[in-house]
Amino acid sequence: MDSNFFKNVRILDGGMGQLLLEKGLVTMGTLWSASALLDEKYHQLLIDTHLSYINAGADVIVTNTFSCRKYRLTENKVEDQFEIINETACKLALDAKKLSKKNIIIAGSLPSQRDSYVIDNRKVRDIEKDMLEQAIILNDYVDFLYLDVISSLSEVEAAMNISKNLNKKILIGIHLKKNGMLPSNEKLSDLFKISEDSDILGIICACVSPEISIKALKDFKNCKKPYGFKVNLWKIDEPGPIKTFNTAKPDEIGANPNISFGIRDDVSLNDFYKISKDMVDNGATIIGGCCETTPDHITSISKLK
Repeated sequence: MDSNFFKNVRILDGGMGQLLLEKGLVTMGTLWSASALLDEKYHQLLIDTHLSYINAGADVIVTNTFSCRKYRLTENKVEDQFEIINETACKLALDAKKLSKKNIIIAGSLPSQRDSYVIDNRKVRDIEKDMLEQAIILNDYVDFLYLDVISSLSEVEAAMNISKNLNKKILIGIHLKKNGMLPSNEKLSDLFKISEDSDILGIICACVSPEISIKALKDFKNCKKPYGFKVNLWKIDEPGPIKTFNTAKPDEIGANPNISFGIRDDVSLNDFYKISKDMVDNGATIIGGCCETTPDHITSISKLK
């Protein structure tokens, strides 16, 4: 993987889980998009979804492994499927690339190993142990590892250790709150400092609102790595952890997250393009979408390349 790949404007794909649900995926428990990997009848749907983003102009597609963390599988009593579903997600992404006949890049989604949008308070070595299990499976199939919506510098440190051990480059995708800080209350400047001498591909804000992204632009002026944004279109600025078996009522288990977070209807495709163009005009070179964005959103920004 070329270390300079993201020095030019590159387009990442958009949301996967919400699109699969819209296209007919029936989820199991709190597995959400991982359900499509357990049931072979959804495999073609996954391939087609990847292809829709490639055809929309994405330079990079992300494996459907965000919900394949062992913690979530254990919660749903399918931890014995950990290796096979992570492998399957990678193979389906490769199938889509082959069918597209385009030289796109495949990123391996390596998410927080506990809940999303909140800090994992464990020690770095414990976080690294869990991350490494998933990263080892992804490693043989993907071009780089995408640290997908993480919330603390401890997770970044764990991933950078894994990157060295596996000799696989990483793109850091950090989540930000409205105050411009990570959920761990650490600053972007601290992230820039620890990553400055590393061989990472870049740093992006992952699954954040357009407003938080635009506000963060001034901080990214001090980032010496390629940077960018994968914005969501949730109705709320600060999504919290999805309801789990321990916190949800029985009728809420497995509910579509947009029930809790809502879907914005005030950002048109043209708005999305203008927001992304503003980011590029301010130095961002890595642009894409996250939850509630679609291939149409990616088509709208592909002209920014």
